[in-house]
Amino acid sequence: MAFQTVFKRCELKYIITLQQKEKVLAAMRPYMIPDAYGRTTIRNIYFDTDTYLLIRRSVEKPVYKEKLRIRSYTKAEPDSTVFVELKKKYEHTVYKRRISLPEAEAMAWVERKKECSQHTQISEEVDYFLDYYETLHPTVFLSYEREAFYAKEDSDFRVTFDDTVLCRQEDLSLEADVYGTPLLPAGTVLMEIKCAGGIPLWMTNILSAERIYKTSFSKYGTAYQRIIYPTIKEYGVYGKSKQKL
Repeated sequence: MAFQTVFKRCELKYIITLQQKEKVLAAMRPYMIPDAYGRTTIRNIYFDTDTYLLIRRSVEKPVYKEKLRIRSYTKAEPDSTVFVELKKKYEHTVYKRRISLPEAEAMAWVERKKECSQHTQISEEVDYFLDYYETLHPTVFLSYEREAFYAKEDSDFRVTFDDTVLCRQEDLSLEADVYGTPLLPAGTVLMEIKCAGGIPLWMTNILSAERIYKTSFSKYGTAYQRIIYPTIKEYGVYGKSKQKL
């Protein structure tokens, strides 16, 4: 199966109630359809330095920021297809490059235990990233339930709804079960609008009618601010801490 490897788009985020989600879904129905995967449990492992340099920079809201993660759309096995993703944001535009690999190979590559079997521009970008930051290692497991939709007449316009967003710093494996500390307030959903251009009028109308306002929300950033940093502050622990969260 061929997977998209390069993305360039705007990503707008909104924290909404379950009631607002139903109103948005009703407004979407004439214009959008669910993607082929339906409701999916997405698992991510984020990589950072011993001092959490990447996420510390990110939460300062700089003009440019970048992250590295490995993502799976099912509970992985060593030979399951997962995605090594290098995600960068400049001003309001998100650039994402990814490579699909077997889970065991992806982890071994990013942890610098072996070279990537694919020799492409994207693999070279990831190699440069790994060399530049030197001490990258798994720091956080983040999972969530996602429903994704795309526009009938413009597949670049997408809307996703994420709930049950969970974080932990132990058992950092895509082969593990989903569990952790919730990051969203009870009864809320993270909605994301992903688009290459403008937002359709029907969507702006429902956002206005329901008083749904854009917010700044990073799953990894929220995990760092609410859970990881308080632990560091209390115990003075950086790096590969085994403190259970």
